[in-house]
Amino acid sequence: MSTADLEKMSLADLKALLKDVEKAIKTYEARKLAEARAALEAKARELGVTLEAVLGGKPARAASGAVAKYRHPENPSLTWSGRGRTPKWIADHEANGGSREDYAIG
Repeated sequence: MSTADLEKMSLADLKALLKDVEKAIKTYEARKLAEARAALEAKARELGVTLEAVLGGKPARAASGAVAKYRHPENPSLTWSGRGRTPKWIADHEANGGSREDYAIG
């Protein structure tokens, strides 16, 4: 998009574009972080240790103590343990003929 295109946009359109870009950046950063963590966990497993043991910390847990079993494909920060109310993103996927297992972690 050129500067001339931006100059033709209304203030509302520019604000909407900014909001979309900020959301895209957050999603990108979350996805890259999840990819890095997965790669590090795989390497640790290959070496026969846990990532937490390598880093010297305790395993991260959800607030409820339940381990996440499902992850949103486009926003890795959205997870669900399979307990409680089904998140909208899984319910929508199932309503469109998809399977809950499509979002299973590991």
